[in-house]
Amino acid sequence: MSVPANVIKQVRALRDAIELHNYRYYVLDAPIIPDAEYDRLFRELQELERKYPELAVPESPTQRVGGVPLTEFSPVTHRTPMLSLNNAFEGEEVVAFDRRIREQLGVEVVEYAVEPKFDGAAVSLSYQNGLLAQGATRGDGYTGEDVTTNLRTIKVVPLRLPADPPPVRLEVRGEVLMLKRDFERLNQEQARKDEKIFANPRNAAAGSLRQLDPRITASRHLTFFAYGLEGVEGRTLPRTHSALMDFLVTQKFPVCPERKVVRGVQGLLDYYRSIGSKRETLPYDIDGVVYKVNDLDQQERMGFVARAPRFALAHKFPAEEATTEVLDIDVQVGRTGAVTPVARLRPVFVGGVTVTNATLHNEDEVRRKDVRIGDTVIVRRAGDVIPEVVSVVPDRRRTDAREFVMPRVCPVCGSKVVRLPGEAISRCSGGLYCPAQRKQAILHFASRRAMDIQGLGEKRVDQLVDNHLVETPADLYRLDVPTVARLERMAELSADNLVKAIEAGKRTTLARFIYALGIPDVGDATAKELARFFGDLDPLIDADEQTLRYVEDIGPEVAQSIVQFFSEPHNRKVIAQLRAAGVRWERGEGGPKKTTLAQFIARLEIPGIGPSTAERLAVGSGGIERLMQVDAQTLQEEFDLPPNAARSVVEYFRSSKNRKVIKQLLNLGLTFTENAGTAGKPSPVRGKTFVLTGTLQSLTREEAKEKIEALGGKVTGSVSKKTDYVVAGAEAGSKLAKAQELGVPVLDEEGLMKLLSGSVRGGRQK
Repeated sequence: MSVPANVIKQVRALRDAIELHNYRYYVLDAPIIPDAEYDRLFRELQELERKYPELAVPESPTQRVGGVPLTEFSPVTHRTPMLSLNNAFEGEEVVAFDRRIREQLGVEVVEYAVEPKFDGAAVSLSYQNGLLAQGATRGDGYTGEDVTTNLRTIKVVPLRLPADPPPVRLEVRGEVLMLKRDFERLNQEQARKDEKIFANPRNAAAGSLRQLDPRITASRHLTFFAYGLEGVEGRTLPRTHSALMDFLVTQKFPVCPERKVVRGVQGLLDYYRSIGSKRETLPYDIDGVVYKVNDLDQQERMGFVARAPRFALAHKFPAEEATTEVLDIDVQVGRTGAVTPVARLRPVFVGGVTVTNATLHNEDEVRRKDVRIGDTVIVRRAGDVIPEVVSVVPDRRRTDAREFVMPRVCPVCGSKVVRLPGEAISRCSGGLYCPAQRKQAILHFASRRAMDIQGLGEKRVDQLVDNHLVETPADLYRLDVPTVARLERMAELSADNLVKAIEAGKRTTLARFIYALGIPDVGDATAKELARFFGDLDPLIDADEQTLRYVEDIGPEVAQSIVQFFSEPHNRKVIAQLRAAGVRWERGEGGPKKTTLAQFIARLEIPGIGPSTAERLAVGSGGIERLMQVDAQTLQEEFDLPPNAARSVVEYFRSSKNRKVIKQLLNLGLTFTENAGTAGKPSPVRGKTFVLTGTLQSLTREEAKEKIEALGGKVTGSVSKKTDYVVAGAEAGSKLAKAQELGVPVLDEEGLMKLLSGSVRGGRQK
């Protein structure tokens, strides 16, 4: 069937809107609509393309991921070679580079375009009449591989250029990268699935770009930066490199924001130092900076030599990876008692310094990387970051290489070394009060945001610990004036002031006391939330991990850390001694903030139950107590849950452990708003399915959705025979037409509001 003109117009508008929001979200990091609205636009476009398959063209945003996996990549010959750059490692080489250019051009000062040198995978993007036609890897510089399908999955890569009219041909060159945060997430996911761990973002990006299945590439969250424009037909372009980059910005290409234009060799070296100082804070990896003569006419005059241009230079940072030998592996005990394996290395120069030690993070990392004493390893150092062992060089392993065994006793205090439940980290069971960090523990306890003991600074704590007067914070409250006055350079008046300050610190707040304990990963903000939630110390001490997860901003790692701290007999003993010494605190509010039943259900993390399903369960359940009794058949019939999800809910609430946690939370004062208050009341929209279309006058669609769901209704994105109402605002589109075709009741905004208020059972129809 032919496609109606209004549908074609609607599809174009949707594509323009989606690509605009992709650009604002992924390139500018400045979204202007919520994720739910973006999803709605995307689903609307998908619907239209399913209904009219001829509209599903390659440049549509819905086609970024699709098709079957390839069996191999086709070769692509580059129109002009993708040449490499000559490298410089010392300032003198940069001075010589500038001198050669000035001499060849016959000028006194040269203007340069400068930018970071990305550590990723170089690619070219070819556009025909404004549409992405082909994407290829650099390969050997002359022939690369056709990775068009994979490049389409990168949402910052424009599928269609906004220029009107577009250039007949345009070839953009740039770098495919993986941002540091996405690299960390990828390796966490790979480790969870027991799959390959990537050594660095560059390897991860290159490997992801060359996946034969584009769905894998799409899941890796790659990004792209344009750094050059190689060929153009059908358009006159500026004659400087910096202006070309500005043009690419107008065509919605991401271009590095750290690029600049400088003059002369001093400008080059100043830029190198400036970017080097920012290197660790940048969201992506770089391995140097690139200098290019800015004037394109001057570039042409300079020409090329062998496989590199004369007008450009890569000024590399000192090597951040090097190869050396593991002489031994021992452990260090950190401030919080964490026991960390450390490789003792044959000295090697890496990242600008000589490295003799490198962290192995934890026992699991040693096993996963299979690092042995005597191995040859690759060591990485980035800026001021502690050097780490990246990997072993397997073919250089010695026959006498020895495996590392984690000690079971703390090398500092002799306490047992324990493994945190569910974590790879091991800690001395002496906890914060292991002698390795005894002084830090007492300083933390006395600090301003903790017990605020005036006059107990670093030098005074050193004296108290070194003279064996204090081993734990509880010992502070056993000090008297004669004992303190015997310390070196301590007059009786000063001793009296210190003892009085310690005594005054016995009265505090629960939040300050929790913070003062020095629980790993618990800062003062988290301590305040714990105090507010539990109201007193004993419920906190007895809380399990699942209960702790309901405290604001506490994730699984912090919850584990808290449980582990209070499970240590030594730590409980110190707390008991502090109480016996008279330390008291004001009780917290007790009980968490109010929450909606939907939010509560979502945070239960029931397998297969996300936020939208939790909302449906909340508004129709009649409360958490009834929901805990509902059977699978009821969940399928009343809540339209798939069988697997229904069984998952029933099994979750059958667990005595889960029921105990819910009871604890209710006893702590957890109360529900909105959904819990309306769930049991009669509602004309309970169980009804709504579709929203067009623009409402007094409500946003999200606000209308919230009002409907709060009263037990359900909002979906498509019209079907099961739809009870379509709410149509101004400029309603295909959904209104579909509703009229199927005979679904249509409400205007006034009719919706009357229905929600319960004054009528139906609304005025259009």
